[in-house]
Amino acid sequence: MIRPGWAASLRFRLLAATLVALSLALLLAGLLLASLFRQHVERQFEDTLRLQLDQLTASVNFNTAGDPQLLPQALLDPRWQQPYSGLYWQIDGKGEEEGPEQRGLLRSRSLWDTALTLPADALLDGAVHAHQIAGPLGVRLLLLERSVHAAEHPEHRWRLVVAADTRALEDAVTRFSGMLAAYLALLFLLLGLAALAQVYVGLRPLRALEQAVINVREGRAQRLQGQFPAEVQALSDDFNRVLDRHAEVVERARHHAGNLAHAVKTPLAVLAQAAAQDTAPGLSRLVQEQVQLATRHIDWHLARARAAGAQRLPGQRTAIAPALGGLIRVMQRVHVARGLMIDCDAQLNDNADCAFAGEEQDLQEMLGNVLDNACKWARHTIRVSVAAVADASPPQLRVCIEDDGPGIDEALRQQVLARGVRADESVPGSGLGLAIVADLVQLYGGTLQLGTSTLGGLKLELYLPAVS
Repeated sequence: MIRPGWAASLRFRLLAATLVALSLALLLAGLLLASLFRQHVERQFEDTLRLQLDQLTASVNFNTAGDPQLLPQALLDPRWQQPYSGLYWQIDGKGEEEGPEQRGLLRSRSLWDTALTLPADALLDGAVHAHQIAGPLGVRLLLLERSVHAAEHPEHRWRLVVAADTRALEDAVTRFSGMLAAYLALLFLLLGLAALAQVYVGLRPLRALEQAVINVREGRAQRLQGQFPAEVQALSDDFNRVLDRHAEVVERARHHAGNLAHAVKTPLAVLAQAAAQDTAPGLSRLVQEQVQLATRHIDWHLARARAAGAQRLPGQRTAIAPALGGLIRVMQRVHVARGLMIDCDAQLNDNADCAFAGEEQDLQEMLGNVLDNACKWARHTIRVSVAAVADASPPQLRVCIEDDGPGIDEALRQQVLARGVRADESVPGSGLGLAIVADLVQLYGGTLQLGTSTLGGLKLELYLPAVS
């Protein structure tokens, strides 16, 4: 049986859809969380810097000329005193409203011998503006500024600036993003395993349903058996109803065929009896020949109708041992006068290796015809063997029947399988036996092979579907 590719698997589709959805959800969640964390850290960083600006503003005094004055002891953070510490303050201003800008009039010791270059900006009283600028040593700074002036000299405006290195902020965001990515990857793995378990557990009833269908197909059961979830149980019940309906239709058709055959055989029997009592020998012989021909055709089509219906019925199983054993006993009684020895060298047990996947009546029809043909032609010995065919797909069993008779010439072997053809008219028979066997074997998807036996006669091999 050719199985569909992995892309057609329902399990693969569910897992793929789940994993894609998980990936997108976790990716979006990661981006959102990283963005929220950055906003939070930046806001906290800016709030801290705003407190530093407020402290700087509160520490500024103005002299009588309106110039700012600031005592270094007013600012307590030790980073103001450490060169290039990453925390800076600076006061810029204009002597007159239209005069040149005075950059770095006062600045923190942490700026050492440098001054911050501020962007051009129009500040209203009390307003605080934020900027990103390049600071000492090329590091990136976040800058907050405010415009102030002395009450007595409103024409003198001063820009109070505090700035801080943003590397600590970026490092915090980077560390958080790395940890977030690691935890989201672990979460993806755990959720993926949970999805895998969910898919396998959720689809397990389908595997049980598949096994039930296999049991029906291979003859271990005639209906789907097992307890399934409500969503699958309805399908199982409907399938069993279809099987029951199919069996009823086939059985009804076979009954109709049998009734028709019996209805036709009765007038044929009357004709044959009348022909036997007829005084006209020529007419009597003609009628008898036609009656025999019609009877053979009826038997032929009855066998075909029975096999054609039965070989499509699921759950068919027939043990080889009792069927073959019974036929051998019948043949020994029928041919008791000839003293034939039927040797069965197979280990015929009622097990899976020796079970025919078909109807018992058809198996008896095939084996009975083959055994009867072997008994008619054998001189002393008939040998029967049954074995499972190794590595056969679907499973098959091999039934081999050999005799020590004259055999059949290789050129005639295919001809004797045709209807009504007989290799030798000296032995009684209709010529339908092997033809019926060949037809039944073909309907069951098997093969029939004729060869030469080691006993000297004919070797006939049947390859039939088996229950695995």
